[in-house]
Amino acid sequence: MKKVTVKDQSVTEKALRHARAVGVSMKESVYPLTATVYYPRERKKMPANLRGYLLFEPEKCISCWQCAFICPANAIRMKEAPNKRYYPTVDYGKCIFCHFCIDSCSGGALYSTKIHDVAYRDMDEMLTLTEEMIEQPEVLREDKKSVEYIIDKDDLHLKRRREQDTLFVEPTPPVEIPMVSQCVDRASCIGCRVCEEVCEHDAISSKQEGNILRMRIDTEKCTGCGLCVKECTMQILRLVRK
Repeated sequence: MKKVTVKDQSVTEKALRHARAVGVSMKESVYPLTATVYYPRERKKMPANLRGYLLFEPEKCISCWQCAFICPANAIRMKEAPNKRYYPTVDYGKCIFCHFCIDSCSGGALYSTKIHDVAYRDMDEMLTLTEEMIEQPEVLREDKKSVEYIIDKDDLHLKRRREQDTLFVEPTPPVEIPMVSQCVDRASCIGCRVCEEVCEHDAISSKQEGNILRMRIDTEKCTGCGLCVKECTMQILRLVRK
């Protein structure tokens, strides 16, 4: 067995080692490098584009159903409102916070907040109805400071400010490209009227001409939601720029 030897240190070397240790302790007490956030008394400052709790503005919704169609977790269902329009509801028991729904919303009706710590009493309460998404939720806060991670010369430390981080951010206006539905192959239309039935804005109508059922699209009423394009049996409808 190999014998381990310890190098003898002089009094000066021991004093220097102790001085360095005291210096590190003093530095930590004044300028700590700890990465601990004392939640809930402190709250980490989140970026404005955090994928958090969803809010909804019904006046911007065109009832296109795209948020429900694109949701990979099947967490969004459409609910009929008193005005006969359909608006989204979110089941947070299924939601994975991918925010595909926000990305697909052409009118900017869905937008995010910085809220990510929501508590529910049971699974049923996790189903958030449209009415609950319209108003900002009540937030009980204990934090008095906001904490931000700072990387300086390969060192990570926290910067604390005596302020509360804003949890509700202004939604980014969507890039609006006016679109309308258009039939690209009228000869292939079988007159099933599925497009007319799914249209939420009465933009599609039908007229019987002899033995032929003619479909007409009113471009002034059409919002370009794409519902008819998705449901067309013959796949002859397309969205084109208005």
